[in-house]
Amino acid sequence: MSADVASVATVHVTSLHVYPVKSTRGSDVTDAVVEPWGLAGDRRWIVVDPDGLIVTAREEPRLLSVTARVTGEGELTISGPHAAPLGVDGSRSRERVVVRAWRDTVAATWPDADAWFGKLLDRDVRLVWLDDPTRRPVNPDNGGPDDRVSFADGYPLLLTTTASLRQLDDWVAEEALLRGGTPRAPLPMRRFRPSVVVDTERAFDEDRWRRVQIGAVAFRVANGCDRCVLTTIDPDTLEKGKEPIRTLARHRKWDGKVWFGVNLIPDRPGTIAVGDPVEVLTDGAQGMRRA
Repeated sequence: MSADVASVATVHVTSLHVYPVKSTRGSDVTDAVVEPWGLAGDRRWIVVDPDGLIVTAREEPRLLSVTARVTGEGELTISGPHAAPLGVDGSRSRERVVVRAWRDTVAATWPDADAWFGKLLDRDVRLVWLDDPTRRPVNPDNGGPDDRVSFADGYPLLLTTTASLRQLDDWVAEEALLRGGTPRAPLPMRRFRPSVVVDTERAFDEDRWRRVQIGAVAFRVANGCDRCVLTTIDPDTLEKGKEPIRTLARHRKWDGKVWFGVNLIPDRPGTIAVGDPVEVLTDGAQGMRRA
C-alpha cells in the first residue's frame, strides 16, 4: 500500500442507491445487502423490445420518470406519471424471454406488465425479471470466471466520489464561461447513477484504487466507468444537453471514451451502510491508463 493510501483511508459512505428496474429512478437506502451480482434488488428488472433487445433511458428518457420499489423477491410496485401504480410479481410467472444484454444472451422471466410500460413509451415493450442472477457473468477482461452481474451495464456496483463531482462542476462552470455562457447549477450525483457515493477530499483519487473495503465488505476495482449520453439527460425535466460529456471529453478522455467513477466487484457478500468507513486496501501508482 502506498503512502498516499493512508490519506484517503478515513473517508465514509455518504449515500447508497438501488435501481430495481434498469434506467428508472433510483431509491436512496441507508443500508444494503451486497450480493455477488450487486446490491440486493438492484437492476434485476429491465425493459426490452419484442426481440429481447434492452430498452434504456438512453433512447427512452421517459423511463427516468418511473419509480420502482422492491416489495419482495421478484415483486415490484411501479409508479409513473401516465398511469396508476402497478404491482408486479415475476415469481409467479412461468413465461420466459431471451434477453440480449450487450454481449450476453440471458433467459429472464416475463410477467404481465407490458401494457403499463407500453402506454408510457407508446411502443411494444416487455418488463422482464432476472430470476436467476447467476446466469450473467461480468466481462472476463476485468473479472474472474465466477463473477456475476445483474442487468447493470457491466459490473455489480458503481462507486463515485463527492470530490470528483465538485471538480467536474468547477470544470463545467469554466467551460460555460469560456463559451460566453452562464455557469449552470451543480450537477446532481444521480446523473451518474452510482450504487455507492463516498466523500473523498481529492478529486479522482478513485482512479488509483485497486481494492477497497466498505464497512466489512471488500471489493475489487474492476475498471473505470466510461460514461454515455444518459448523463446528459436531466433526471427531473428529461431535457437533453451537452454536459457533462462535453467537459469530460476535455479533461477525462482516453481510450476514445470519457470517464467518471469506478466499477466494483465484491469479494464476498455482506452488508454496507451510509456512514461506513471506506479503506483503500491497494492502489496503483500510475492510476487508470490514459491514451
